[in-house]
Amino acid sequence: MPLFSVVIPLYNKQDYIAACIQSVMNQSFRDFEIIIVNDCSTDNSLQVVNKLNIPNLKLIQHEQNKGLSCSRNTGIQNSSAEYIAFLDADDCWTPLFLETIFELIKCNPQASLFGTNYVEVYPNGNRLAVKKNLKNFPENDGLITDFFITGLQQPIYCPSSFCVKKTVFDAIGLYNETITFGEDIDFNIRANLNFQLAYSKTIGCEYTMYSQNQITQTSLKGKKITDFNFYEKQYPNHKSLKLYLDFQRYVMAKHYKLEQDFSSFNQLTQEINLKNLTLKQQFLLFAPLQLVTYLKKIKVYLLEKGIKVTSYN
Repeated sequence: MPLFSVVIPLYNKQDYIAACIQSVMNQSFRDFEIIIVNDCSTDNSLQVVNKLNIPNLKLIQHEQNKGLSCSRNTGIQNSSAEYIAFLDADDCWTPLFLETIFELIKCNPQASLFGTNYVEVYPNGNRLAVKKNLKNFPENDGLITDFFITGLQQPIYCPSSFCVKKTVFDAIGLYNETITFGEDIDFNIRANLNFQLAYSKTIGCEYTMYSQNQITQTSLKGKKITDFNFYEKQYPNHKSLKLYLDFQRYVMAKHYKLEQDFSSFNQLTQEINLKNLTLKQQFLLFAPLQLVTYLKKIKVYLLEKGIKVTSYN
């Protein structure tokens, strides 16, 4: 039985999947199985996978398109390892990723969640570091004392630099398949409320921004997001969770505003305690749509120049 099951959901990533799989095969730590869940790709993704002829690869086919959460759940349910490492089909691991996770497991036996740092890769080739909240970070690799405080900027780990002990899913359930936008947020809340996270500042993943069919670059119209109110009601005295929930409400509210879904925007903003946002975030939340749209264009222009500006700090 392998130590790691590498779960790769696949949907229309023909230009990325070969490099993704190769990054797994290049791992210095070799005790793993690969599980690819093809969610009814309509491009040549499946043909690319078959041509690679990887010996320890388990390919599972969905009979109908079910979405990212269901694909991850299918991989989890068909895994045989003690630890599940997730890798999206348009991302790549650095060669030491699994070895880094293995060291975290050995050094932090009380942890059940494991994550590493990552770098964002843009279409023009720019590789940009992630701005993180350094509060509650260990001096060296180790346990994160409060995930929700560290999550008040960009995520400290991305979906592809995250590993979960399989028993976690027995305790808190799988990914919520009814959530169709930001499903990682919901699982991260449940997981980090109940289990400890060990983290490495080592860059373990190249996280692709703006790729084919990337769900977070699509419209929110018709999508279901995390029920933030549910967690707020369940944990009314959890102060750092409230901060995190309001930050995520802010992020989603900005999406709704830019899409001119003012009904959803107003509903979310009414639930935010504005004291939990920075002045910059409050300004952007209530600034006129025309100004916010213009600022977003400037942000995109700066990204093309390799300069990243964000309100997530």
